[in-house]
Amino acid sequence: MNRTSRLCALFLLISLFSVGQTSSTELSASEAHKVPVIDGAAGSCSMDLTVTADAKPVYAAKVKVHIAYGFGSMRKLDLEASTNVDGKVKFTGIPSKVRRSTLEFEATKDQLTGIFTYDPGSECQAKHEIALAKASSQPAK
Repeated sequence: MNRTSRLCALFLLISLFSVGQTSSTELSASEAHKVPVIDGAAGSCSMDLTVTADAKPVYAAKVKVHIAYGFGSMRKLDLEASTNVDGKVKFTGIPSKVRRSTLEFEATKDQLTGIFTYDPGSECQAKHEIALAKASSQPAK
């Protein structure tokens, strides 16, 4: 192999490597916008949530919900997921009949918290927002 052929081969390898780097960077950016979905596999209802603070989306906010359902509320689920860069997360597989008829979705990020109460029996496919605010401190007794 002569020197020109080796240089061409080296250039080709460098070009392929840089193309691979660009596409993996683009993939990471698109992955950051992918909405996390957690499936409770207990029903047909779902909740799309957007978590905000000061009217801006909150990245990596933790959203939790406790679900008690079934005869005597014997079945229980604790689901938790974090928001994407757009402040979005989706919970699927929520039963339409739950204990006390409502669920509380609690979102937290650092010292910010927010709660949204949801009734899957009256709104099975829902889209809502949770606005985070500083937790109020209660004086010690």
